[in-house]
Amino acid sequence: MTRIRGLPADELPPAPWPAAEPGYALLSALTAWAERCPKPLVLFFDEIDSLRGESLISVLRQLRTGYTTNRRGFVHSIVLCGLRDVRDYKAAAGGDPSRLGSASPFNIKVDSIRIGDFDRDEVGALYTQHTADTGQEFSPRATDLAYYYTQGQPWLVNALAAEVVDNMRIETTITEDHIDRAEERLIVARATHLDSLVTKLDEPRVKKVIEPLLAGNNVDSALDFDAARSYVADLGLIARDNPVRIANPIYNEVIVRVLGSSIEGSVTAEPARFRLDDGRLDVHKLLTAFTSFWKENGEFLASRHSYHEVAPQLVLMAFLHRIVNGGGYIAREYGVGAGRIDLLIRQPYTGPGGVRAEQRLAFELKRRADKEGDPLDKGLTQLDAYLDRLELDTGVLAIFDCREKAAPITERTRISEVTSPAGRLITLPRA
Repeated sequence: MTRIRGLPADELPPAPWPAAEPGYALLSALTAWAERCPKPLVLFFDEIDSLRGESLISVLRQLRTGYTTNRRGFVHSIVLCGLRDVRDYKAAAGGDPSRLGSASPFNIKVDSIRIGDFDRDEVGALYTQHTADTGQEFSPRATDLAYYYTQGQPWLVNALAAEVVDNMRIETTITEDHIDRAEERLIVARATHLDSLVTKLDEPRVKKVIEPLLAGNNVDSALDFDAARSYVADLGLIARDNPVRIANPIYNEVIVRVLGSSIEGSVTAEPARFRLDDGRLDVHKLLTAFTSFWKENGEFLASRHSYHEVAPQLVLMAFLHRIVNGGGYIAREYGVGAGRIDLLIRQPYTGPGGVRAEQRLAFELKRRADKEGDPLDKGLTQLDAYLDRLELDTGVLAIFDCREKAAPITERTRISEVTSPAGRLITLPRA
């Protein structure tokens, strides 16, 4: 075993661990440690919910046996650290979670504690501690951006700063540009915490909540939805208050990228083809390439995706990410109850005189299902409001016709231009 540092010799676990029959090694080892240690043992089991099936059953059974058969000679207290509520461990082990009642699998009373999110001032106070220790400062805008990206989620707040300091090795004042880069690096790397979350996206309870959110549809108010929402909120994927929404922009981006990763692998277009000499994106060329890609691959890719309600939009977002990734950024908003997804592409480029500038492109994505009218008029009105907020003069409205009796994909997929109610020229790809 790995030696535990910082403890006196008489408080260390025995080395080597005592021999034990299969299925009793943990019980035997913890009992021996409790007997050796002169103080009560309090142990934290991190990422306990990474265990499944028989492995989880075995661990819980051994811990329960230690408590019920040798209470004074066993570990004094145990904290199970993970993404799940303790009530869900029984289900993960293949049992009935309703049998837990108000007690844990070990027949002791427990509390399920969720570490709360930081507010903006607490994020600033945490980063100020780093400044006090090292002299390195965070600009106010960097702290604001870190809070925006994380919404105070403790692991993300620390991970962003650690990415800048430890991995990017920034030694000057930390700016919003550094936080922007760190956010993208975290998403691409999908560190352990993020990977633990995204592995749950195909769970029925998670999909029941996340899929309508991504599609911009109304969320279900049925009792089974409330239970699913509570579970997904406990995981930290959605905010705990209303309206129902993804917990923070980083989770938002990670979820979409994970769900679109298999699609993105099918996109062979080279990003450089769609950039002008100064670095801006050629929107017409990009949309023309996408419509060709959609005619050839769209129905096949969308039909295979488990998130059926938002599959066409995921195809377009994966295509855009393949083209934009590495040179620009995509911000996403979901209009819950409005049936739309709003995208803002930010593409840095070299302006006149060599001055760095930023191209901003706004997209609205809508899906037409059976028994629904043409969403064009509503979409144009919604896009006008989005463009007003962004102070942009034009945008793109993409409409996917997913009706069972829609025209063949090669006939309905086309690009045109229309005028919005506010008089803006809008590019209109239909697919």
